[in-house]
Amino acid sequence: MSDLSKWTIAILATTGFEDTEVSQAKHAVEQAGGRVLIVAPQDSIITGKRGTAFTPDMITADADAASFGGLILPGGVSNADQLRLDEHAVELVRGMATAGKPIAAICHGAWILTDADAVTGRTLTSSPTLRTDLVNAGATWVDEEVCIDDGGAGLLITSRTKADVEAFNAAIVENFGR
Repeated sequence: MSDLSKWTIAILATTGFEDTEVSQAKHAVEQAGGRVLIVAPQDSIITGKRGTAFTPDMITADADAASFGGLILPGGVSNADQLRLDEHAVELVRGMATAGKPIAAICHGAWILTDADAVTGRTLTSSPTLRTDLVNAGATWVDEEVCIDDGGAGLLITSRTKADVEAFNAAIVENFGR
C-alpha cells in the first residue's frame, strides 16, 4: 500500500452516484493516509442511488486542479450525466488530465473524460454501455476488471462496474502515491 499522507484527492460526484464507488473509495484513500474532498456542482447534500449522503467539501466552481493530487470519478448514470453538463466539473477533469495528475474512473464515471478531451490515445475500461462513446472519442476500450494506463499522459485507472470496486480501490491506493 502506498502512503497517501501528503495527498489530497478529489471525488467528483453529485446526486445519483453509485454509493459503494464513493464511500469505499473515500475509505480506502483515508486508510492509506490521504485526505479526501467531495467536490460537487452544488453545496447542498448529495445522495447516492441507495441513500448514502455526503455534504460536499467544495463546489466545482471553486475547484482548481492545482489543489488536488488526484481525482476519482465514480459512476451512477444520473451522476455522470449531470456532471457532464457542469462546465466547472468538465474543466476540473480537463485540468487534472492536462496537468498529468492521476485520475481514476469507474463505471459511468469515465463518461466525463470524453467531454474533457482526456481519452484520445488512452486505453481504458468502463461500463460496457460507454464503449462506443469512448472509442469514438479516440480511446482503446478493454473489458478488464482494472485497466491501468500510464502511457505518459498521466496515470489513468479505470474499472467497469461496482462489482470491480475492491480491485479499483486497491489500484488507486497502490498507484496514486508512486
